[in-house]
Amino acid sequence: MNREQKSVDWRERAASFAPRTQAFIDGRCVPAKSGATFDCVNPATGKPLAAVASCDAADVDAAVAGARRAFEDGRWSRLAPAARKKVLLRLAELVRKHREELALTETLDMGKPITDSLKVDIPAAANCIAWYAEATDKVYDQVAPVPHESLALVTREPAGVVGAIVPWNFPLLMAAWKLGPALATGNSVVLKPSEKSPLTALRVAELAMEAGLPEGVLNVVPGFGYTAGEALALHMDVDCVAFTGSTRIGKKMLEYSGRSNMKRVWLECGGKAPNIVMADVADLERAATAAAYGIFFNQGEMCSAASRLVVHESVRDALLEKVVEIGRGMAPGDPLDPKTKLGAIVDQVQLNTVMGYIESGRKQGAELRLGGRRVREETGGYFVEPTVFDRVTMQMKIAREEIFGPVLSAITFRDAEEAVRIANDVSYGLTAAVWSRDITTAHRVAKALRAGTVYVNCYDADDITVPFGGFKQSGNGRDKSLHAMDKYTELKTTWIDLS
Repeated sequence: MNREQKSVDWRERAASFAPRTQAFIDGRCVPAKSGATFDCVNPATGKPLAAVASCDAADVDAAVAGARRAFEDGRWSRLAPAARKKVLLRLAELVRKHREELALTETLDMGKPITDSLKVDIPAAANCIAWYAEATDKVYDQVAPVPHESLALVTREPAGVVGAIVPWNFPLLMAAWKLGPALATGNSVVLKPSEKSPLTALRVAELAMEAGLPEGVLNVVPGFGYTAGEALALHMDVDCVAFTGSTRIGKKMLEYSGRSNMKRVWLECGGKAPNIVMADVADLERAATAAAYGIFFNQGEMCSAASRLVVHESVRDALLEKVVEIGRGMAPGDPLDPKTKLGAIVDQVQLNTVMGYIESGRKQGAELRLGGRRVREETGGYFVEPTVFDRVTMQMKIAREEIFGPVLSAITFRDAEEAVRIANDVSYGLTAAVWSRDITTAHRVAKALRAGTVYVNCYDADDITVPFGGFKQSGNGRDKSLHAMDKYTELKTTWIDLS
């Protein structure tokens, strides 16, 4: 089958697309108690895909109650780790088995290219669940070094009922980052997907039941942040909230914890990543490619997007020329076409936000080198060209605020100290990068950068074995790696007097 035939096949499948639209509570697909629904819109056409159950506080109450019953009676929380592992491995395998269905759902729901959904998002989600499945029976408790006449045990216990609130940009993958460690450690979960992309979460809840996850252990409540999300974060019977989203809403999560039961709150929030290219960069072509894909991949809708190209004045012109050339080859296209590299912005609201930042860059004096326009308007979809601004200063909004779109800001520096000052001069600290052939320079700059992940001579390198999260207002705690399991467990000391 050639590439064009494959493209036609995806469109044919889309024509008969019939997603799950009801909430998943206590092992069953159910409508919202109010009967309310909201339209889930295809970003590539601007047309509704489906009417999805719009959950609110009553539905969250039912989901939390089901999750609590499941936790307290031990149907999952007291299951042997090896038994939990088997169920989660089956779930990972089912995700792989249904990868084409899930990839199509992700692309229609969120607007990303089908090739990215099929080759990146869905495999990474399955790998995440499988990795935590394998870790389930390999995390040991401790015996403390106390006096001989005593025995002190330090054990991990599941936190209880976990509320997971995930964003729209990587719908299934971000859910997997929460579900993998939360379920592996024995918790029950109430998952609130974004109202902009809820469909894969609803389908995976069914697959989890098919894999053998007991009723009530995983619940999915689609709905809006101000209804379902707020109700979940304020709920007095939720022990822990794991959130990925904007810094503005992340701060609300902390408020909700204080207003309710002081539940644990783990946040992965926004970013404004600096991608520093030193004068002695070894491979300008490679750096340019990484810079382009670091901001244009996933339409720039990434908290880790390399949105600030902090480049030494001696290589700025040559580097930007290459970045612009690459950007020209990434024109937005039909997300269902396997050749498409840049898809649609998720919805009209986000499109307006991105275009507003582009207009701000123009007004504040940045030099537009590429793009800056909405395109493919005849489709009804929300498409924005790859956009590159030069001569950006740190006084401009586009240099300081998270855009969440395919907009690159190039900022020039003269020496390493100035590069670090520019890099750290934002409220975020999620990811950063430095390009240099001098290992001493690379280490010194990396140590000085206030970011949870620093890439050296690469960008967006990734593996489930390493933690992901940020400094400053990019959040707290870490997703991925064994460190993520700390978020969903409590430490208990049991002291035994042997005298």
